[in-house]
Amino acid sequence: MTEEQRLFVGGSWVEPDGGHYEVIDPATERTVGWAPEASRDQVHAACAAAREASGPWSRTKPEERAAVLARAAELIRSRFVEYADLARAETGATAGTARSLQVGVAAARFQRYARVEPAEWAIPPQINEAGPMGKAAVMGALAVRQPVGVVTCITSYNNPWANPVGKVAPALAMGNTVVVKPAPQDPLSVYRMAQALEAAGAPPGVVNVVSGRSVAVGEAAVDSPDVDMVSFTGSTAVGQRIGEVCGRAIKRQLLELGGKGTAVVFDDADLASAVAGIGTTFSFYSGQICTAPTRVLAQRGVYDRLVEQLAGYAGRLKVGDPSAPDTVVGPVISAAHRDRVESYVELGRKEGATVAAGGERPALDSGFYIAPTLLADCTPDMRVTREEIFGPVVCVLPFEEEEEGVELANDTDYGLIDYVWSADVARAFRVARQLRAGGVGVNTVGRNMEAPFGGFKKSGVGRDVGSYALHAYSEVQAIVWPG
Repeated sequence: MTEEQRLFVGGSWVEPDGGHYEVIDPATERTVGWAPEASRDQVHAACAAAREASGPWSRTKPEERAAVLARAAELIRSRFVEYADLARAETGATAGTARSLQVGVAAARFQRYARVEPAEWAIPPQINEAGPMGKAAVMGALAVRQPVGVVTCITSYNNPWANPVGKVAPALAMGNTVVVKPAPQDPLSVYRMAQALEAAGAPPGVVNVVSGRSVAVGEAAVDSPDVDMVSFTGSTAVGQRIGEVCGRAIKRQLLELGGKGTAVVFDDADLASAVAGIGTTFSFYSGQICTAPTRVLAQRGVYDRLVEQLAGYAGRLKVGDPSAPDTVVGPVISAAHRDRVESYVELGRKEGATVAAGGERPALDSGFYIAPTLLADCTPDMRVTREEIFGPVVCVLPFEEEEEGVELANDTDYGLIDYVWSADVARAFRVARQLRAGGVGVNTVGRNMEAPFGGFKKSGVGRDVGSYALHAYSEVQAIVWPG
């Protein structure tokens, strides 16, 4: 790609006030394309366009909105390989990940929200005695989901397809309009999503996309008076700033923030399953995912074997060209992020951790690569144990008894997704219920895509996915009448 991408505002493709900037392939360090840099005024214009389109779109029949989403899913599938190649080039994800977990999941999510679900439900009637509020009566009630209005969707760089669509599809299905502000590292895929929705029949202003490297672009998308809700995926630090702005204006928020996923591995665990699950941190998005089991608590009786097997697993993974079919670990998103992750590995050494695998930069001609790294002999107070590294780095520390394992697992600022491995299912579920996390995987890192997703503590506010996303992007209205 060499063409200069335009912004999508109010149904028109417009030239950006701030010019264009390079989007770099993390594997080759070559130019993928040129992304537009919006001005603050252009972001506010996008929000105003979404406000203007909000009323008509909210009154559109749910079946018609669903049909737009279904057509978008088909259009994405029709250009599947092209879109996957772009996603791979922008993010450095392996070809398999770009196809199945980026573009494939995006199409599936549009299709998921193309089915109409009930937006109202009856409340049991209540018998009221005569009094100051009127005569005795049987009061009926109905709860109705109504659209919030204009939703700003600020998305993460690790998945420029599934993450935006996970916000946009349920928001549109509920009758909201959206302004999407993609991550600056890989916005081109998000504009392809907008093209698909435009071709699918989304009216002008229903979907808007504005991008830029400047912090002012995101700030304008949050502070615009036309915006009713902000849905954000990203760092806890940025989420805190968004929360402050939204709090002042009483705007609705859905925040999916950082994570330091803890895997509690008991003595009786199936080690092969645990190693394969934890090992996804090394390969899946090269560890750039907030749900990764990056903090491993191994019961003393299995600690040495787990470290040995994880080290062997990490050493066998092929690091290299994401387009090669046998590559398992691609690059991280940028040189700056590679430096950040490497600084954490060095910090771990200084703190007393043992580098059991990796720890060095792979000898490749280009690209922002980091070898899958295992840090053993960690302690609870180390920064590498407590802070989100967001790279292919796993920290392992021991525990003795179940109670200590639970205590250590909860000793963190984060609480997105934790994991428990044990052959004793009763114990696994007992421990799961004690973990302060929005989700817990029992003997798996797999996901149920209808289960609620979100975090405790500094990992976020709110829940989405499945029907929970329809609740997230709606207000609930009560209608009451005398029966």
